[in-house]
Amino acid sequence: MFNLEGGGCDEGWNSAPAGLVNARGAAILPATENLDACAASGNGSRGARRTLKVEDPEAGAKAPEAGASRSGRPQRGMNGFTANRNPLAGARSGDGQASDGSPHPTGKAKKRRKRKRGRKVFARDGVRADAAGAAAPAERIEVRPARAASVAPPVKEAVPPPRRRFNDDLPVFAALDLGTNNCRLLVAVPTKPGQFRVIDAFSRIVRLGEGLSSTGRLSRPAMDRAVEALKICSDKLASRSIRRARLIATEACRAAENGSEFLARVETEPGLKLEIIDRRTEARLAVSGCGSLVERDTDAVVLFDIGGGSSEIALIDISGQRSPRLANHIVSWTSLPVGVVSLAERFGGRDVTRQVFDAMVADVTGMLHAFEGRDRINHLMKASRFHLLGTSGTVTTLAGVHLGLERYDRRRVDGLWMDNANVDLMIEKLLGWDFQARVANACIGADRADLVLAGCAILEAIRRVWPSERLRVADRGLREGILSELMAEDGVWRRNWRNGARP
Repeated sequence: MFNLEGGGCDEGWNSAPAGLVNARGAAILPATENLDACAASGNGSRGARRTLKVEDPEAGAKAPEAGASRSGRPQRGMNGFTANRNPLAGARSGDGQASDGSPHPTGKAKKRRKRKRGRKVFARDGVRADAAGAAAPAERIEVRPARAASVAPPVKEAVPPPRRRFNDDLPVFAALDLGTNNCRLLVAVPTKPGQFRVIDAFSRIVRLGEGLSSTGRLSRPAMDRAVEALKICSDKLASRSIRRARLIATEACRAAENGSEFLARVETEPGLKLEIIDRRTEARLAVSGCGSLVERDTDAVVLFDIGGGSSEIALIDISGQRSPRLANHIVSWTSLPVGVVSLAERFGGRDVTRQVFDAMVADVTGMLHAFEGRDRINHLMKASRFHLLGTSGTVTTLAGVHLGLERYDRRRVDGLWMDNANVDLMIEKLLGWDFQARVANACIGADRADLVLAGCAILEAIRRVWPSERLRVADRGLREGILSELMAEDGVWRRNWRNGARP
C-alpha cells in the first residue's frame, strides 16, 4: 500500500486500500505500481512536475520508491516508521538496501525476518515477503518487554487507629463581656491546672456607651449595634454543649437610665440573659484573668483595666506567701467613672493637642488622688520587684505601635515588657500624629483613632501616681477571669482528664 505525505510532492494525495488515488477519490495506479521521486522545489510547490513510472508487476520490483524532499523533514508511512532524514540518500527498498532508482534483481525476495531474543523483527520499510514471494504490507508487531523477575509485594505500613480528639472529652465553658465599647465572647475547655484552651471567640466594637456621658441614656443606634453582635454570640453558644457560662454587662448598662430596658430587649431578641456586675466584681475578674502574667519573684503589682466607660485599678501585694488565685492578694481597689469613650467625648478625641492631652491627664489624676487606698503598697514600690500590669486596648495598641506591627498579633503583644522610655516614646509618637495618621496605622484603625489618646491620658495619670520602671502588657481581661473562676469552681483542674476521668 502506498502512503504519500509531506511536502515532497504535490498536494492532494491520499492513501487507498487498493492503490493510489487523487483528491477526488479516483484510482490512478494499481497497488503494485511505482511512483518516481517528484521533481519539485524545496518546499514542494504546485508547479512541480509529476512523473509516473509504470513497471511490469512480474519484473520483480516489489517496493515503490519514496519521493525525496529537499526540506529534510521526515516522512511518516502508514506503519508509523520514519523515512530517511537525508534527502540525498533516497528511499530504502523492500530488502532494506538503499534504492538508486535501478530495478532490483529478479529472484526470490530476501526474507527480512529475524529472530532476536524470541521476538520477530521486520525491515524498517514495512514490507515483507510472504511464502509465495509476493510483496505484502507488514503487520505491526507488538513488542512486549521481557518478564521482569518476581518482586516481593510492598509491605503495607501499619495505619494507626484514629486518635480521639482531646477536646471531645472536656466540658465547655463560655464567658461574654458586654462593655461600653466592645462586645467579646470566649469559649474554652480546661487543659493543665490553671490553664484552658480557647476553641471559639468573637469580638466587635459596638460603642454601646456612645453619648451616654451627655444624655445618661443608651441611644437607639448603639443598642441596635450591640443586639446584632449579641445575636452572633447567641448562635455560637447554641452550636455547642456549654457546661457553664457567665454573661456580664459593665459600666454602660450600670450607668444608663434605660439599662434595664435594654437588657429586656437582649433577653427577647438574641435570647441571652445578661448580668450587670458591680465595680468590685469587675476589678476582681480583671485580676483573675491576668494571674499567669505575674511572675513568682514579684512583690507588688498595680493592675489596671482601662475600659470604655470606667477604669478599674487593683493594688496587689504578693510579698508574702502566694496563693494560686491572684485575686486573693488584692489589698485595695477602685473603679474610676471614666474610660476612653467618656473622656474622649468630654475633651475631644479627633484633634488632640498637647494642651488637651495635659488637661485629660490632670482630670484623671485628680480622681486618683481621691482614692484613699492608693498608698497601700508604697513600701514595695521602690524595689525592682514592683511593676505595672495593664489590660486594655490602650496598652495593647501602644505595644503594637512599639513593635511596628503591620497587622496586630496577639501572640507578640500579650506578655510584652515595656520600659519607661519606650512608653514615653510611644505616647509622644501618637501625639505627633493627626487623626488620619492614626487611622492609617494597622494597630489603631478607624475604630480606635479617636479613643487611643484618651486612653494614653488615663495611662499617664496612673504612671504618675504609681511610678514604675516597667510595664507589662496583657491582651486578656474579664473574659479570662470569668473562665478561670468557672473552671476552678467546677473543679475540672482537680480531675485527671488525660486519663479519661469524667466529672
